[in-house]
This record gives sequence, structure tokens and C-alpha cells, in this order.
Amino acid sequence: MSWEALLEEVKSRPLPRHVGIIMDGNGRWAKARGLPRLEGHRQGALTAERIVRFVVKEGLFSYLTLFAFSTENWARPKREVDGLFALLESFLREKAEEFIDSGIRLLVVGDHRPLPDGLRETIEEVERRTEGNDRLTLAIALNFGGRWAILRAVRDLLRAARSIALGPDEVGEDLFRAYLPTGELPDIDLLIRTGGRLRLSNFLLWELAYTELYFTDALWPDFDEEALLLALKDFQGRERSFGKVVG
Repeated sequence: MSWEALLEEVKSRPLPRHVGIIMDGNGRWAKARGLPRLEGHRQGALTAERIVRFVVKEGLFSYLTLFAFSTENWARPKREVDGLFALLESFLREKAEEFIDSGIRLLVVGDHRPLPDGLRETIEEVERRTEGNDRLTLAIALNFGGRWAILRAVRDLLRAARSIALGPDEVGEDLFRAYLPTGELPDIDLLIRTGGRLRLSNFLLWELAYTELYFTDALWPDFDEEALLLALKDFQGRERSFGKVVG
């Protein structure tokens, strides 16, 4: 099947509303080529740029969440961490106008407090300038961990409960969800993980309760538009029951 035929087939069938991607394999891609790990991250950033443009151009779905940096990634060498943050700041500054013109809304979820001042200010500026866009919500999970997110929501909910006299039995899923950093996003329909590893790595633990999981051996810098379409086609062939009996 040609690339064009694959695109046409995928677009003719029901598509997910929200796709998440764990962008794994940048370091291994660089190592295999005898390059510094940071070069792998640079190539990974270019891949992210291409995928975002493709999703917007073809109108494939409305929400895309990219896992950029976990709460555990601070254990990496300082040079690599600093380089990652510098890459992201540069990327956001360079693409701000394109985001605005393309209708992309930026939303960065995670703990911003430990981030470098320049990166934090850039995030705030681009989020503010794109907040009215609605063609694609691009959520970047930065200094994010699923356990951190749930604990933060519990703490914030407990503080709120004291001020509004909220009883334990009044806390339901919808209320709890509102306190999550991702509270304004719909649940992820399809999670793609590149790099061949079969784990969630403390990503969106609450939000992935009924997500379809797709794993590929392709390292993130090698992931392309056709690879995304194949993941979407696989998703379209699944029967989603959400715990119910179907058929």
C-alpha cells in the first residue's frame, strides 16, 4: 500500500481524539551512530516538529501529548539535562509564531518550579499567546510524573476540602480529575511508545485507565508520518469495550 493510500484509508475511519507519545530512543539513536546523546535529542525535537505539523495539516486529532521530561530524568547527567532544557526553550521560541498561525495551543503540564527561569518564562509567554487556539492542543509533559500528578491532586483537593467543608463521600472521579494537571484534557485514546520498551515509565497513570497501547521498536528520531499512520490504523482495528461486554 502506498503512503498516500494509507493516509486516505486512515482518514476515512474513526480517529482518536487524543494521542499521547512517549518519545523514547533518542540516546540510543545517537549512540548507534557514535554521536553525543544531545544530538539524539536534537533529532528527536525535529521529529516532534514534523509530527506536529503533519497532525495539524491532515487534521488527524485534536489533542497530542508528548512526554518530554519525567520527574525521574533529573538523575541524568547535568550536561544532558541542561541541554534538553535549552533545546526546548529554543524550540518554543522559534515555533511560537508558527503555533499561532497554525492554530496550535501550547499547554505544558508538570512541575514548572525547578525549571530554568528562561524556559519557565518562555513557556508562560507561548501558553498565553496561544491560549485561544483550537486546531490542536499540544500538551508537553515536562518535569512530569504520574505519581507526582496524583499526589499533587490529592494535596490540592484536601486543601480545598477544608475551606468548602467537602466530605470524603463527595469526592468523585470528575471532581478529582479537575485537580489533576491534565484536568482540562480528555483521556488519551491511544498511547504510542517508541524505542521498543514495554512500560509506561510513570506517564499519565490516571488518564491511561482505558487507553489503547501501541509499542514500536522504532527509535524516536526514526519515527515518521507513516509510522504514525500505522499506529492509527492499528488503533482503528481494535474493539474498545471500556470494561463492558461488546457484541
